[in-house]
Amino acid sequence: MPAGSNAKRERQYEHIKASVKQRGESTGRAEEIAARTVNKERARVGESRTASGSSTHDVSSGHRGGKRSHIGAQGRTKAQLYNEAKQRNIKGRSSMTKAELEHALSR
Repeated sequence: MPAGSNAKRERQYEHIKASVKQRGESTGRAEEIAARTVNKERARVGESRTASGSSTHDVSSGHRGGKRSHIGAQGRTKAQLYNEAKQRNIKGRSSMTKAELEHALSR
């Protein structure tokens, strides 16, 4: 957890970390995403000493809520499809292409 945080930010960090891990990311990646999110929120509300322009003028992560995830023109990434296939215990997923994963998940 970043230095100088309070109890609310600690809870926020743990909640985000648990959510990311539940989606199938590694512990290290979950900690990185949680720390970045909490740091950005701290910068937005003036709790940090320094903040980038994008941190203070961008839409909050809570409001954004996946609006920039890979669901655009090409859909989900192969890694996202693979993680869902892993959660649903689909056999043969490691050798499947992106299209095959999409087809297997649509059943």
